[in-house]
Amino acid sequence: MNVETLAGLLVLVPGVVFLGLAVTWLLGWNGQERILARVTMITYSLLTLGVAALTVIFWQRGLMVLTVSFGNWFEVGHYGFPLVLLFDRLSLPLAGVTIFLVGIVGSFSVRYLHRDPGYFRFFLLLHLFGFGALLLFTAASLDLLVAGWELVGITSVLLIGFFQHRKEPVRNALRVFGTYRVADVFMLTGVFLTHHWFGTGLWQELFPGTWPDNGHALHGAGAGVVCLLLILAACGKSSQGPFSGWLPRAMEGPTPSSAVFYGAISVHAGAYLLLRIQPLIAESWLATGFLIFVGVTTAFLATLIHRTCADAKTSLAYASMTQLGIIFTEVGMGWTTLALVHTVGHAVARTAQFLRAPSMLHDYHRLHSAAGGKLAETGSHYDSFVPKPLQHWMYTLGVERGCYDALLERFVLTPVRYLSSLIGRLEPADWAEKWRAKKAEREAGEIRVNKSGKDEVHV
Repeated sequence: MNVETLAGLLVLVPGVVFLGLAVTWLLGWNGQERILARVTMITYSLLTLGVAALTVIFWQRGLMVLTVSFGNWFEVGHYGFPLVLLFDRLSLPLAGVTIFLVGIVGSFSVRYLHRDPGYFRFFLLLHLFGFGALLLFTAASLDLLVAGWELVGITSVLLIGFFQHRKEPVRNALRVFGTYRVADVFMLTGVFLTHHWFGTGLWQELFPGTWPDNGHALHGAGAGVVCLLLILAACGKSSQGPFSGWLPRAMEGPTPSSAVFYGAISVHAGAYLLLRIQPLIAESWLATGFLIFVGVTTAFLATLIHRTCADAKTSLAYASMTQLGIIFTEVGMGWTTLALVHTVGHAVARTAQFLRAPSMLHDYHRLHSAAGGKLAETGSHYDSFVPKPLQHWMYTLGVERGCYDALLERFVLTPVRYLSSLIGRLEPADWAEKWRAKKAEREAGEIRVNKSGKDEVHV
């Protein structure tokens, strides 16, 4: 097996497994837990060995970049949609950590979701997510990245609403879906303008060279516009800045999906996009300043909220937002290698914390008992640096979660609901009925149209 075939199989195998399971489900097979568990374990064990072998080949041969082409999906005129995968020093580590962590979460979920009615559905979506994440990280073009981006997004939303018999998970899933859609508007607009102004979406043509020492071939005012649009798309995917309210709502899903989506892989997709376009960010003082501002402010606010959360998963969600804000700041400062190491380390550590969240309270009580009921307080050393009035204000801000939900409810959701109610009062069904009645009369010859264009009724 040559290296190109091995690299292509790493991405395609989860998608093939998903299609196989989906076909069997459509044929009426609900899936036995033991078979699903074995298929998942075998799949990701082989993929882990494959990515390890590919890493060794890169090291032995001194490879910097490897591309795998599957031709064009379609061609229109002079444009073709290329199906090309790119493996380099940025995509290979993230593909490796994706395979490893999805396999760990799959193994954990075998017992966590035992006898759950949605057992088959969870593993079906897990394989689809693995395929989408690998496609996102290894896409050689913006076009193919959007495909992986959307697959990761839709599987995230479906797993947030996994417990569909309750209203709150479904409501939060729809809220997250709406936030994703707004962020995706920036993404799709940025991709469209990139093709319109620069004629290509391939990474190697937009950013020639080997990462992290590559340059960029985008110049002019259009480059700054595309850069800002992609930064906003990354903020939406990584729950930063104005999009930071959706991540705590995503905790309604099962703990394994929270670990792999919102602690490890999905939330780091925005950081990956920024690492790809970092040479372009470095050329624009506006983009650099905006990225650093978003990262610092989100990290600060998420830290305050994290220290006031009453449940483990929400606290971990805000802790993830803090680390992502720091990663965004590192990218803005140009510390790309540090940001990549931080991303991989944070993904592994946060996955372990999420998977331990159900038993963390039990561990705390055991430690509290072993210490004789006396555990040192955390964060008390900050009291000497922060005045009491400021402490109270910061605590209130943390409890109110930065007033983000209140502002969103008042200035975005309430106007939309009011507009929807006004549209509902128009009673489109009645209007349609009247229009059909008038059309029937016109066809029956009871109405004729005069020269002025007005309807004239014959009695």
